[in-house]
Amino acid sequence: MAPVTGTVTGTLVLAGTPIGDVADAPPRLAAELETADIVAAEDTRRLRRLTQALGVHTTGRVVSYFEGNESARTPELVEALAGGARVLLVTDAGMPSVSDPGYRLVAAAVERDIRVTAVPGPSAVLTALALSGLPVDRFCFEGFLPRKAGERLSRLRESAGERRTLVYFEAPHRLDDTLAAMAEVFGEERRAAVCRELTKTYEEVKRGGLGELARWAAEGVRGEITVVVEGAPEAGPGELDAVELVRRVRVREEAGERRKEAIAAVAAEAGLPKREVFDAVVAAKNAAAEGSASGKGLS
Repeated sequence: MAPVTGTVTGTLVLAGTPIGDVADAPPRLAAELETADIVAAEDTRRLRRLTQALGVHTTGRVVSYFEGNESARTPELVEALAGGARVLLVTDAGMPSVSDPGYRLVAAAVERDIRVTAVPGPSAVLTALALSGLPVDRFCFEGFLPRKAGERLSRLRESAGERRTLVYFEAPHRLDDTLAAMAEVFGEERRAAVCRELTKTYEEVKRGGLGELARWAAEGVRGEITVVVEGAPEAGPGELDAVELVRRVRVREEAGERRKEAIAAVAAEAGLPKREVFDAVVAAKNAAAEGSASGKGLS
């Protein structure tokens, strides 16, 4: 229920924090940390290190607000806001609610007609996008992919025809598997950039085709990872060879589309007659069958 008209409520402040270099902290962050009635932090120990590095002292109450207690703590913070408190929300790095705790609290505050504002700060998404060397005019943020291989492939197949640049977060120990899955779904030659340890001492941006990057990552990669992938090409009539047409149909079929629907969609994407895509699929099927028969004859 929204507060009674005229009632003065508090303010929820979403504050961006450095993604690596503490010197990147926005100037307003120090003032907000010192004056907030409540500071909700994803990790209170990291918050302590941040305030020490900034040379500030929090005078308000500090509470933890992370994935494990987000649902339970949100009502408590909303009531404090409704009572007039200024609540500052900070996460370990970057902007709260962007693949970090915060969305539930923002949604609950909006529902109660409580003012929500932000202290803009560093963003791993935009930093990686800018450094990637890939198109930045249109992009979409996909967050973390599922951990299970099958679910990860399904999610990637949903984006197989996406023409905007794609941005993902990934854990270093899963990077090689993720890049290999991307190479399988998007194609080994699709351009990408792996951005590691952004703004930190060992910052590195590795650019290349997905196949090449998957082989590089197999040797082991450490640090915070953001992956930027080029969108699907806007191919005109005749620009896609039969192998690529068949691959696109297969990707759609594996995502759950019927073959007839997949062929029609690929034909529309490529600007080709459906018959041409159908013939390519049939030819590939016949070639696979002939190869299988030949193999049996040799055994």
